Amino acid sequence: MSTFRLAHLSDPHLSPPVLPFRWRDLASKRLLSRFAWRRKRHRHSPEVLATIAADVRDSAPDHIVITGDLTNFATPEEFDAAAAWLRDLGDPATITVSPGNHDALVSHATPDRFAPWRPWLGDDPEAGFPRLRVRGPVAILNLCSAVPTAPHLARGTLGADQLARLAALLRETKAEGLYRVLLLHHPVAAGAVSRRKSLTDAAELRRVLAEAGAELVLHGHAHEPLLHRVQGPGGAIPVLGVPSASTPHGQHDPAARWHAIEITRKTGVFRTRIVARGVGPDRRIEPLGAYALTA
Repeated sequence: MSTFRLAHLSDPHLSPPVLPFRWRDLASKRLLSRFAWRRKRHRHSPEVLATIAADVRDSAPDHIVITGDLTNFATPEEFDAAAAWLRDLGDPATITVSPGNHDALVSHATPDRFAPWRPWLGDDPEAGFPRLRVRGPVAILNLCSAVPTAPHLARGTLGADQLARLAALLRETKAEGLYRVLLLHHPVAAGAVSRRKSLTDAAELRRVLAEAGAELVLHGHAHEPLLHRVQGPGGAIPVLGVPSASTPHGQHDPAARWHAIEITRKTGVFRTRIVARGVGPDRRIEPLGAYALTA
């Protein structure tokens, strides 16, 4: 019996570097987001994020997954800064990033297909989404729900092509006996977030999961610890979200945490255990509990 350890964190919202002035940003969603950042930046602490990242590194997981919103305005400078942060976190072969809505804030001046992050999106730098990575007994299926939206909206969309490829990959990896983990930024369960923040084709994704199945779905976006279940062909599929990895204790949102996901196969059956770790009032990491996921 062996255990594969997956670390899940999300929504780090890295503090933006000094950004150059661009006239076109005055007529885009970036301007509104800069005003919002001024009001809310205290909710995201570089020191808290550094503490979470150090704890993740010290735990030496087999793989790290990050479900989006590394940036705030999706500028080229932020993408480069996030790439530097990712390189400090670990080898790109051991880290997978699923982009979030803030990483696709506007359609202009955003790196094409998240180009600076290609080493962290999947093993094939030219592949589209979903991207498949197989690590030990685990198939990591990296979806992208990040699309530009109108002001005051934070919705995500997968699209029919991505959903069709996902269905085929789920069937293939099931036939190979792998533990299938889906990554995306937006929640999948109905009602997990408000309509203006929702995944527009969540119902279609749930239909794919009901037919093809999966063992676990991981997301961010809500800035809350969430555990939902959606229907699979043989029972319920756990859907797990984590708060922002940079939120200090005592803010409006739940304090930063990350999840160690222990996947064990014994006599052909997979078992999943979650160990939650988060930042306390003194900015030290505290154990928050552990539990087993069951269908």
